[in-house]
Parts: sequence; structure tokens; C-alpha cells
Amino acid sequence: MTKILIIESNTPEMNAVGGIACGGFLRTILGLRPTTEVHVASPYGGKLRRGVFDDVDGVIFSGSGVAWSTDAPEAAGLRKAMEAAFTAERPVWGSCNGLQLAAVVLGGKVGESPKGHEVGLALDLAMTEAGGAHPMMAGRDASFAVPCVHRDEVQELPEGAVLLASNDHSPVQAMVYEKDGVDFWGTQYHPELSASEVGTYLNRGIFEGHRHMQRDLLSADFDPQAAARLGAPEGALTLDTRARELLNWLDHVEAKRAA
Repeated sequence: MTKILIIESNTPEMNAVGGIACGGFLRTILGLRPTTEVHVASPYGGKLRRGVFDDVDGVIFSGSGVAWSTDAPEAAGLRKAMEAAFTAERPVWGSCNGLQLAAVVLGGKVGESPKGHEVGLALDLAMTEAGGAHPMMAGRDASFAVPCVHRDEVQELPEGAVLLASNDHSPVQAMVYEKDGVDFWGTQYHPELSASEVGTYLNRGIFEGHRHMQRDLLSADFDPQAAARLGAPEGALTLDTRARELLNWLDHVEAKRAA
């Protein structure tokens, strides 16, 4: 049985009022692969136990709704956790904040997008030539859309990282880093989240200004007309399609486990 550890990247205070970033991963992974054994750890909740990465097959760093960026002093514990996961040479996945965290840890740069928030769906995503050849993007159409919600973005790739997908809003929408023992795949968008889950985020914090999209987001997973109003291609929000990269990563983890 494949064993996955999810690193919860919201604080305990946020968790206490319903801000649990790992929830989408739990629902999606168990929807895709019901036999997966999933555990959760929280660096913001205290120091991780010694050897926490030693007995797992893969590690996921969730998104986050904290006020600070991944290069801020407040994120030091989260950076340390990712460094330890890389040292353990486990396959690592990162969505949104997790992608930005990897960029910082590996030597890149992040910051607030000059184009503002990207909320609802990341539209007109396009694979690079490298993306078209990489197993993380297997099964993706040349142009696609995936649920997203973010303020910050990767603004400079780490040396050695490979860009797999972009759009007009954020040039770095998907990347991998596969050298020196590091095995990282990640996206700026959220393949682990349904459209309705993104819709619930619009009730609080910095994304409240986008609540005009909420009705369509809350119904787009089952209402093709609502999905179309958001700009989603037909079928883009079904579980197997919107979570394609995450499914490919689980295949990657299982292949490494079996090797």
C-alpha cells in the first residue's frame, strides 16, 4: 500500500476555523486511489518528529492561506520541512504555496503577481515543449483549465528547474526539479481542488473581492453551463481530468516504490 504524507501548510489557528489546506488532497487522493494510506503533519503546529519522512513513499506540500510568502521568516519551519523531504530523497508534490516553497528552497524567487489574484480557474494553460514530453503532464490537452486561487507566484525559476506549463497570468504554472537527489513536481494551480472548494475560499480573507464568481464556482462541478461561464472546456472539472497531474504523480510514486 502506498503511503503518502501531506504537509498541512496552514497554521493551527486557521485550521481551528475551518481553514484546512490538506482537505482537498485527502478527498482527491482517496477518490482516485482509495487504498492509499494518507497521513498529515503540520510544521506550523510544532516541530516534526525525527524521521517523519523515512517511512513514507511520497510527500505533498499543500497550498496555504497565510498572509506571508514562502520566503518570509514566518515560513522558516515549512522551508526546513521541505529541505528534509528533499534530503530523504522522497518524491515531493507541491500545489500553489507548495510550488512557491520549492522555488524558494531550490534557489528561485517568488512574489505577488503584478496581475493581481488569479481566482476561480487558471485559464488557457499551455504546455511547454518540455511539458508535452514529461510524464507529469501525460493526458493533458494542449490547452486546459484547472481550479486555482492565488496571490503570489514563482517569478524566477531555480537553476535546473524545468518549466512545464504557463498562461498569461503566471508564467510559471507547472515545473519539475529532478537533479541532485531532488524529485519535485508541482503546479501553481490546484488539481486537488474542485471548483466548489475554490468557491468556499471566497467567503474570507483577501479573496472576498471575487465573490461575484462564487455561485458559478459552487455549481460548476455538476453544471456544464456554470463551468462554461467560468471559461472551463467541456469535461475539465471531472475528477480524473482536473486532477490529472496529481494522478500522474501518484503513478510516479508507486513506480518508485516498486523499483
